[in-house]
Amino acid sequence: MSDNKLQFIDLKSQYAALKDSIAQRMQRVLDHGQYIMGPEVKELEAQLAGYTGAEHCITVASGTEALLISLMALGLKPGDEVITTPFTFAATAEMIVLIGGVPVFVDIEPDTGNIDAALIEAAVTPRTRAIMPVGLYGQVADMSEINAIAARHGLAVIEDAAQSFGATYKGRKSCNLSTLGCTSFFPSKPLGCYGDGGAVFTSDDALATACREIRVHGQSARYTHTRVGVGGRMDTLQCAIVLAKLERFEWELSQRLALGMRYGELLADMPGVRRLAVRADRDCVWAQYTVFVDRRADVQAALNAQGIPTAVHYPRPLHRQPAYAHWHREGAELVHSVAAAEQVLSLPMSADLTHADQDRVVAALASVLATT
Repeated sequence: MSDNKLQFIDLKSQYAALKDSIAQRMQRVLDHGQYIMGPEVKELEAQLAGYTGAEHCITVASGTEALLISLMALGLKPGDEVITTPFTFAATAEMIVLIGGVPVFVDIEPDTGNIDAALIEAAVTPRTRAIMPVGLYGQVADMSEINAIAARHGLAVIEDAAQSFGATYKGRKSCNLSTLGCTSFFPSKPLGCYGDGGAVFTSDDALATACREIRVHGQSARYTHTRVGVGGRMDTLQCAIVLAKLERFEWELSQRLALGMRYGELLADMPGVRRLAVRADRDCVWAQYTVFVDRRADVQAALNAQGIPTAVHYPRPLHRQPAYAHWHREGAELVHSVAAAEQVLSLPMSADLTHADQDRVVAALASVLATT
């Protein structure tokens, strides 16, 4: 094992660059003492709404909570179906199931990892209530086609943008592309806090009101519970941290785009590795820089021995997870999701990744692939 191990995500360098601003922001919260729904909450919501172009931003306790609150705002009922991808983190399907809905899994595009929009319409039934695409690895799915299908069938679209906040699609920002957009501020995300946090975006006034009420136990006024809700608020301190990080966010996005492009160039002619495709009408903010390799376990072990950390997002599609396997529909072919789960490998990636460290990762991968 190398004693010069890289960081998979370099949050320390980011903190060093923002240390003073983060300290000042947090100190203001400590001084005013409004730890729940303090002024930083509205300030962050206004900035994020302006950034995305959505009419409303509702901060919530996590990206998972954002999905739950969105589904609740839509009035999802037991037995209602939501079409989504099996190649994602469990939270996507978890929230559908938690409130009695039925996840309907549609296969992915083999070159992007995102849900294949061409397969969605065949999965629509009279019970379908919504479509929930995921912006995997930081690239938005084919939202124009998904929205068109939804319009034809009277469905809502919830963009799971936990990994794609900051990405653009046909000139518009992720989280402002559909009925509702949900993102996460988990520390490793492109825009992260120092704990859990998330947000719901919408330009529908009624849905925004519903989301705001649901996140505070369904209250339309203090102790007036208009609807069933949850304790889903984002802490004021976490909002303060994201406000500080927004000061550097545009620079970080430009770095992510440039580093992603550089990774692509360095890996372009490397035998044994397949890169993710990025469609011409969108970009990718590379929440993870992920490639496809064979004999992944051997590759990971060899890279780790050279001090190169890696991760797998995700090793098993949801329809093969014990908690969700019984929702897999007979005859639904999900071959690309299965294949991707066996081959995907995420390499070190963050805005502060240096070219020298990136070169080290690529050189190590080349040497490993040549010998495994």
